[in-house]
Amino acid sequence: MNHIDGISSEQDLVIQKARKRIIESIGNNMDLYSVSQSTGHLYGLLLFQEKPMTLDEMGKAMEMSKTSMSTGVRTLVDLKMVNKVWEKGSRKDLYEVESDWFQTFADFFGLKWRKALEVNLLALTKSKNEFRKLNEQFPDNVSLQAVLKGDLDKIDAAIHYYKWLDRLIDSFESGDIFKLVPKDLPSEES
Repeated sequence: MNHIDGISSEQDLVIQKARKRIIESIGNNMDLYSVSQSTGHLYGLLLFQEKPMTLDEMGKAMEMSKTSMSTGVRTLVDLKMVNKVWEKGSRKDLYEVESDWFQTFADFFGLKWRKALEVNLLALTKSKNEFRKLNEQFPDNVSLQAVLKGDLDKIDAAIHYYKWLDRLIDSFESGDIFKLVPKDLPSEES
């Protein structure tokens, strides 16, 4: 990271040390977002920039190749954690952190859980239909009926859960979640 103009070397050292601690922490915890540690460090680097950065600038700051930076940035853009921005006079792509962390989480939650929900609901529905057909084919088999009833009860409970989860994901995607749990935005006094 570069020296900040207008402050002493000692002040700059404290700032850089504190920023590095945060960047390391972000990198270490980005696995929650299925993101590598180095991509998390990239996110942390972008977080503390006053202006958008190019892939070359990121590569130089992190001492990594442009290819690695490109892969990391693409991951962060796909997760809506970083935005590609346009700047007059620049021919290179520029990137900056999405400033609304609340929306970043909501977007990520929606992307990841929607996919899991759809896969699981499909499996549950398919299995439920197979069990119903088996149930209809062998109505007199008491042992089979008992097993199928138990499994169908479990499948129904799971389907109810996934329907609830679908509504929860809808609330994240629509922003309604923030009516239930308002964003805690910093005040002037913070």
